[in-house]
Amino acid sequence: MARYVMTGGATGIGAAIKQRLLDAGHQLTVLDIKNADIEVDLSDRASTQQAITQVLSDDTPIAGVITCAGVASHFPDLKKLLDINYLGTLDIVNGLAPSMTAGGRIVLVSSNSAPLCKRPDLVEQLLNEDWAAIDAGLDQLTGHDCYSGSKQAVARWMRRQAPALAKRGININAVAPGYIDTPMTQAVADDPTYGNAIRQFVASIPCGRPGTPDDIADAVDFLLSPQSSFVAGSVLFIDGGHDAMFRPDNI
Repeated sequence: MARYVMTGGATGIGAAIKQRLLDAGHQLTVLDIKNADIEVDLSDRASTQQAITQVLSDDTPIAGVITCAGVASHFPDLKKLLDINYLGTLDIVNGLAPSMTAGGRIVLVSSNSAPLCKRPDLVEQLLNEDWAAIDAGLDQLTGHDCYSGSKQAVARWMRRQAPALAKRGININAVAPGYIDTPMTQAVADDPTYGNAIRQFVASIPCGRPGTPDDIADAVDFLLSPQSSFVAGSVLFIDGGHDAMFRPDNI
């Protein structure tokens, strides 16, 4: 039995990952906005720091961290979307990674929307934590800009951390789900702004079906396991072939 910490575990992908870890007999601490072991608002840095302090009050070694909490493009508060998806992820990893020892695993949840972001300026601003510039340009951004931009920034930030963490024996990677059938994606599909585009998106999946939370949990299982010991700094697309269809010449 090992100790894991994850953000987001109430529904969808997070719930599937949580159940896998519990079924395997692991000790798991879930951080989320509600119905969690530790309730936290990841858009509030003080709340996040308080949650990290609570996690670290138990000195049992942390074997793995999974950042699954996030909100989608239909979320009405774009600044909070960026805070939750990007800054909340960074704060959790930066807060917990120093206490992890060799053999530790960190898995971040990005998205196959990440490479499709049309606002590279936003991604750079996120990576540089230039919140003044982000705030100044927020009225020019769409929900898709902020969602895809936050997920690209998460993946690129992960890549930048991977070598130093690997030297400590800690592997950090990201999964990039495509369309996964969850309550969150169903809410986007029902949204009048994004619904039609989402239905067309699902119909174009090469594998012929939406993904399931278990599809992502399978990949996270691997990335948390000893079998992934030589995998560090990778982004694993789990999207039924969509990224290969959209970007056939990019590797």
